Amino acid sequence: DVQLVESGGDSVEAGGSLTLSCKASSGTNSWAWFRQAPGQEREGVAALNSDGKKRFADSVKGRFTLAQDNAKKTLYLEMNDLKVEDTAMYYCAADRWDCPSLNDGNWAASRNFGYWGRGTQVTVS
Repeated sequence: DVQLVESGGDSVEAGGSLTLSCKASSGTNSWAWFRQAPGQEREGVAALNSDGKKRFADSVKGRFTLAQDNAKKTLYLEMNDLKVEDTAMYYCAADRWDCPSLNDGNWAASRNFGYWGRGTQVTVS
């Protein structure tokens, strides 16, 4: 199994920036960030395959970016111009295989990723 540990969650003011980190215990091919606000369903934020292909939710395009450090087995979610509606628990997800749905747009389904972290809280006020 792959263990994922997120970090970097914090409380920030609207318009601010945060970078979340997700460290994996072993190599993975695909990565993703999901988030879940109280009373809402979990939603996909961004995803990345081993070929570098990335997908972002429309709500975060232009504000969030993904970066990867393969040597450190770490994925970063760089969040800029944060909005109150970005407040949520953010979860890292990964899989040993590339996510084929990155090509057909259905990448934001939880079933695409077999490994999950416990989450890190982001609060924007």
